Amino acid sequence: MSSHPYRTIGSVIGIGLVSGALIWGNHTLTTSYASNAPSPTAMPVAVAPPANGFTEVAKHVTPAVVNITTVMTEKVSEGFSGSDDLRDRMEEFFGKPFGPRERGPADPFEHRGPRRGQGSGVIISSDGYILTNNHVIAKAREVNVTLPDKREFKGKIVGTDPKTDLAVVKINATDLPAMSWGDASRLQTGEYVLAVGNPFGLNSTVTLGIVSAVGRGHMGITQYEDFIQTDAAINPGNSGGPLVNTKGELVGINTAIFSQTGGYQGVGFAVSTTMAKPIYESLVKSGKVVRGYLGIGIQDLNQDLAKSFNIKDSKGALVSDVKEDSPAEQAGLKQGDVITEYHGTHVEDGVALQRLVTRTSVGATVPLKVIREGHELEMTVRIGEQPDEPKVAKVEKTETDYALSGLAVEELDQETAKELGFLNGKRGVVVTRVAPDSGAEKAGVLPGDVIREINRQPIKSVKDFEKVSSDVKKGGNVLILVNRRGNSLFLSVKV
Repeated sequence: MSSHPYRTIGSVIGIGLVSGALIWGNHTLTTSYASNAPSPTAMPVAVAPPANGFTEVAKHVTPAVVNITTVMTEKVSEGFSGSDDLRDRMEEFFGKPFGPRERGPADPFEHRGPRRGQGSGVIISSDGYILTNNHVIAKAREVNVTLPDKREFKGKIVGTDPKTDLAVVKINATDLPAMSWGDASRLQTGEYVLAVGNPFGLNSTVTLGIVSAVGRGHMGITQYEDFIQTDAAINPGNSGGPLVNTKGELVGINTAIFSQTGGYQGVGFAVSTTMAKPIYESLVKSGKVVRGYLGIGIQDLNQDLAKSFNIKDSKGALVSDVKEDSPAEQAGLKQGDVITEYHGTHVEDGVALQRLVTRTSVGATVPLKVIREGHELEMTVRIGEQPDEPKVAKVEKTETDYALSGLAVEELDQETAKELGFLNGKRGVVVTRVAPDSGAEKAGVLPGDVIREINRQPIKSVKDFEKVSSDVKKGGNVLILVNRRGNSLFLSVKV
């Protein structure tokens, strides 16, 4: 990962819970002034919260905040459910507080059995659509939703967007209390906000703070960033819960904390609803997110770059690359151009341009202002649809090509055989993944098992495994001989 601006003092981490450990209204406050019209230099007078605090806001919003628990089968690092690079960054600061990642003779593949995670969510519509964080439900085989009134539902994942760490879950219910959208673009630094969620499993917890900053980017938390920074207490289990204004309106989804200890230290981040609302609507409508696409590489300007490109100040987005056959190339953008205005909005930096482009409807024609070699140009660009992530082709059978689908295996090399206690040249294939709800999982096959036989036929290589398993008739049972940490075990797998 590229260098991070806060590496010297801490790390940004996800705020879900796995197995109890840290992982990955009615009142409107206004600022009053002196009775006479203030002069430009007059100091505003802060207004205290209502005498009864924010009780009415809390009563209004807590019924719409749910507890989400998950059961995961794929490996989740001890104590952390965020991305690997976030874990790496945490370990860089704290050593390895979450346990060793290396393989060892005692447990060469680490535990990959079911684990439980916990987070929060907010009901957006009365018919059961819930907005949460992607990292709350990532790799989940089961999603369970508990309402504040103790009713429990099975949740269905409607869609996810890892690029913003957002996801939508649906439960089969009606007439639910739903939270209304607020206008996060109107938030101001110093404004009161409340964070609601289930930190450490403590349901319907409400904390108060202020908006510390808006429009936070360059954090390295997600690919697309528009964070509200707040000092409202946010802790593990708050992930996916709402950040609300003093009207009880949703303005953000609590996502991450900045911490040296793993707990609350006064710096939390919520995805702004300015970004979250269109993503929610897109996921509900189509199960995916459609983003605008310009087709350029961008970077921020500094004073030296601005001087080199004959720019008066360092505002704008410097075009570092133009993709072939992209909307940018067709519009005439060139490497070295500086985009200063997009659809009438001044462009402060690359992150600001990215936000503007991704929120633009596909097919829209957008005017740009560009500085090229010291001269301002005006041009228009027709926004395209952001292409899917490139996929790497693999020369291998798909899971549907043979009867034992759901199992991924590798050759048992000498080093792995030694780690597993295999001596005397014994052969086989080692299981690296077991698909959730597959016949193999139900039969008890685990990652790290070494398959020695299938239907009493010896298995010495992946080629043997594929050949023998492809001959198995579907609808019956397959007898598998596995070695698990030195012990032989027969398992019957229903195909």
